[in-house]
Formats: sequence, C-alpha cells, structure tokens
Amino acid sequence: MRVTTWAEYGLIVSVNLAKRAGQGPAGRGGPVAARELAEQEKLPHDYVEQILLRLRRAGLVDSVRGAKGGYHLARPPQDISVKDVIEASEHVTFEVNCDLHPVDPQRCSPDASCSIRPVWRMLEQRINELLASVSLADLTHDEPELYHIAGVMAGN
Repeated sequence: MRVTTWAEYGLIVSVNLAKRAGQGPAGRGGPVAARELAEQEKLPHDYVEQILLRLRRAGLVDSVRGAKGGYHLARPPQDISVKDVIEASEHVTFEVNCDLHPVDPQRCSPDASCSIRPVWRMLEQRINELLASVSLADLTHDEPELYHIAGVMAGN
C-alpha cells in the first residue's frame, strides 16, 4: 500500500473538520473556507479545494455558500472512517499491482490460477478492515490515546 498525498491531505483536512464538529451550536462548528483550512494545515490551497470537492462528492462533507460559507462534515466524525476518507480522496485504499500492471497476461488474468494473488487480496482485506475500524472521531485524540483505543502498543 502506498499512501499518496491525496489520501494524506484528505485525512488532514477531514480531521481538522472533525475537531470543529464538536464546537458551536447543536454540536457543530460553523463552516470553514477551503483557504482557511489550507492555511491552518499549511497545505496548498489548490490541493485542498480539489480534496474537498472529492469529499463532497462522496457525501463526507457539505458545503455552504455565501460570505460565511465553507465546508463542514456531512455526518458525525464517529460515523466517518479513515477508509471512507481514503476512498473518497484516492478512489481506492489498496491497489493490487498484478491487476494494474500484469507481468504476464496469461498468468495474471483473472481466470488464471495464481498462488501470489491471494496474498495481495488478503492484505487488501486486512488493510480495509483496519481503515474501516478507525473513525475521524478516533483521530481527534492524541497519538498515545489512539494506540490505546485501537488496542495496540505504540510502535507495534
């Protein structure tokens, strides 16, 4: 798995919005402009705009027009997983290389038996399970607390 800039920036922007979600009336902070998000997170504005568009298309964020407009999460942070954000930002969480770049068209065809492909499929499944188990609400905690929430030791 290769984590791209799209996925990383998507998570950074989403966590920023998740932290804001608990603020303000009715448990929701006001919308924040893409430019402000980019400045706060020290990310390129153009990237942030494109990521927010992808997140909006996936139904993870809503946009509000006008002078006090901007973006906010469309659902509570605990209802949005890391997997949701990565898929919205990147379109996939894990690419099976033999699907994208087959070494041998006969050996790598979906109909052919391959002893390696199951390893990649199982890895993809485990990665997706882990990413789906961590919510944006989880990511609003400090790193040591997140390890505790996930039930793993730091560095393992």
